[in-house]
Amino acid sequence: MSDSPRPEHERGPSTGSARGPIQLSLLALLYPEPRHGYELHGLFEAVLGGHWTLNTGQIYSSLERLERDGLVSEAGLAKGGRPDKRTWALTLAGRAALSNWFQSAVRRDDRLRDELYLKMVLALVTRAENPQQLLQVQRREMFRELHSLTAERNRANPQQELARILLLDSAIMHTEAELRWLDLVETRLDEIRGQPLPAPQPRPRGRPPKRRPAPNRGEADETAGTPESGDPSCLF
Repeated sequence: MSDSPRPEHERGPSTGSARGPIQLSLLALLYPEPRHGYELHGLFEAVLGGHWTLNTGQIYSSLERLERDGLVSEAGLAKGGRPDKRTWALTLAGRAALSNWFQSAVRRDDRLRDELYLKMVLALVTRAENPQQLLQVQRREMFRELHSLTAERNRANPQQELARILLLDSAIMHTEAELRWLDLVETRLDEIRGQPLPAPQPRPRGRPPKRRPAPNRGEADETAGTPESGDPSCLF
């Protein structure tokens, strides 16, 4: 059997680890045509309006990972006044991965792992800080962010930067929602103080009992009166 690599059209989607938004964004930027890393770097930052900056090392390491996973391949060298640059193109597997990303919802898995909530609860539990002072510090920062975002939105040209304006609108709405939440927390701090503090759930100590193999038919009668390993009486 030949050890030569399979043709691109026969390659299936990569079964590697999940890819992050940077790698998937590079696949999208390669969809219209092959591009080199320097061009991808500039396009990525332009699309995000300068709000998400990358260094060139991140771009090239991401492209090498995508190549290793079979999602992009080298399409040649772009020649010009600068040194030769490697040009990258999507493979069929890369197009499938890109399509899957676009058709999947973005999960906000970090909403319940909020650092501000963590600080507030720890301030209440440990009494290491006054929770009201903590909320005031956060409120000042949120107003500063809101002022900066609103000013940036007002400077944007809706005839040329509508997509960027929508991104700023999203950030403004999230900031306003967090300010409302801070007000709600502050009005209910006394109620929170009057409730029991969070306590860890009890966990069984020691190693869990080993499962015994199911007895065969010949042993069934002999074990009929023996407590199963899951019986609590076996643990004492």
